[in-house]
Amino acid sequence: MLPPPPLHARARFEPGFGQRSLLTVDTEEEFDWNGDFNAFEYGLEQFRALAKFQEFAEGIGVSPVYLIDWPITQSPRAQQILGDAVRRGTAEIGIQLHPWVNPPHDEEVNPYNSFAGNLPAELEREKFMRLRDAIEKNFGCHPQIYRAGRYGLGPQTAQLLKDARVAIDSSVRARFDYSGVHGVDYSRHPIEPYWVDGERKLLELPLTTVFWGLLRKQGPWLHPRASAYPLVNGLLSRLALLEKIALTPEGVTRDEALRGIDIALDDGLPLLVLSFHSPSLMVGKTPYVRSEDDLDALYDWLRAIYAYLDMRSVRPTTVAEIIAGVEV
Repeated sequence: MLPPPPLHARARFEPGFGQRSLLTVDTEEEFDWNGDFNAFEYGLEQFRALAKFQEFAEGIGVSPVYLIDWPITQSPRAQQILGDAVRRGTAEIGIQLHPWVNPPHDEEVNPYNSFAGNLPAELEREKFMRLRDAIEKNFGCHPQIYRAGRYGLGPQTAQLLKDARVAIDSSVRARFDYSGVHGVDYSRHPIEPYWVDGERKLLELPLTTVFWGLLRKQGPWLHPRASAYPLVNGLLSRLALLEKIALTPEGVTRDEALRGIDIALDDGLPLLVLSFHSPSLMVGKTPYVRSEDDLDALYDWLRAIYAYLDMRSVRPTTVAEIIAGVEV
C-alpha cells in the first residue's frame, strides 16, 4: 500500500455507476492540534454538533460515512446518535485508528508512533482488532472501510484489513507527502480508485486532490519540487499556473473546490472522496473553524458543493453501493 500501484490495478465500476461522491467524516476526539499527543487527555463535546450535522446531511440527501476512533466508540452519546442514523440507513460507520488513544497502550506516545503503520505489526493489529470489535459490539455493524489516523499506513496494514474482512481502505491522501514527519509519501499516488492486491479483495479509495491551472498536467512532477520553495508555490498559484486543491471544507474555499470538482469530473474520475474532521463542527476545536462565521462557512461550503454536484448529475453514494458497483 505504500508505493504507487501499477496502472493495471485501477478499479472499474459497473455500467450505470456513473460518477458519484462519497462524504467521509474523520470522527474523533477533540485535542490540541498544535500540542503533544496524549493518550488520555482529550475532549468529547461534539455530539450536539454531530447530531445537527447528521440532520443537515439528511436534508441535502447525503449519507455520510463516519470513520470513528476509540474514544468515539466508547461514548454512549455517539452510540445513540450515530447508531440511530445507521439503523435508519442514513449513515455508515467505518474505522479510524488513532493509536495514541487506542488500547493497548504499550508504545511510547510520540509523533513517530502516532502513525499506526510505524508500530510493530502485532501492536498495530491488536489496536485495530480491539477497535473493530468495539464498533461491532457498540454500533451493531461490521465496518467495511478504514482510514488510518494521520493517513498512517504501514507495510502490514493491507494484510490486516483483509484478515479483518474490511473491503475498502481510504487512507491514501494522494498528492500529499508526510515523510517529513515520519509518515508516508503519497505524492505519486493516483486519485483514481484502485485494487491494493491481485486478488481484488481490498479496494483503495484515495481522498480526492487535483491539480488546477495551466501546468496541471505537470503537477505530479512539479508541485512536490515547488513545495520546497513556498514563494515559488504561491507564485504558481497566483498566476493560475498550478494549484493543488483537496476536496475538503478545511482550508479550501468554495470556489477552489468547485474548480477542483470540474477538473476531476472532466478527467472522468468515477468517485470523488470528500472529507473533514468532526471537531470542525464546533468553534475552536480545529484550526479551520475559529469562529461562528467559520462554522457557517463550512456548512455553506457543503451546501454549494452538493448543489453543484447535483447540477452535474453526480449523486452521493455509500460504501455499500461502492462495494456492489465495483467490478471484481
